Amino acid sequence: MHDLLEVLKSRRLSLAVAEGDTGGLLLAGLTAAPGSSAVVIGGVVAYADALKTELLEVQPELLREHGAVSAAAARAMASGVRRLARADIGLATTGIAGPGGATPTKPVGLAFVAVATGSGAHVREHRWTGERAANRQASADAALALLREVVLNHATEQSSTL
Repeated sequence: MHDLLEVLKSRRLSLAVAEGDTGGLLLAGLTAAPGSSAVVIGGVVAYADALKTELLEVQPELLREHGAVSAAAARAMASGVRRLARADIGLATTGIAGPGGATPTKPVGLAFVAVATGSGAHVREHRWTGERAANRQASADAALALLREVVLNHATEQSSTL
């Protein structure tokens, strides 16, 4: 993680996090790294839909149509925290860590992670098969992996901003 933070720091990019299923685990991991304060602005644990709509400006219609555990919600959360914190990059997680919370169409372990930048958003769907703690950690790890992919892939492009 230190190398990822160094890349962000060298490019003078700031990061904000919106978490659902990870409940602060992602931000805790990021801020455990020395020097993270040069990059990480902060985060929001928006576990309840009311916080998603009030703080992150996720549209209630989006939540009604797609649900809080969806690609659309993850994208909106990442964009919302980016806007709220005035960060260059927004990173978000939402999912069903278990053991409860599943529906016929959304099983335990379903998770979405998203990265939002000035040029758009990237979302990934995952289906974890572990217990609650393992699923939460897997979502946090997946969010970091997507962030790494977006930042490093962008480094090979000609553009100087995300």
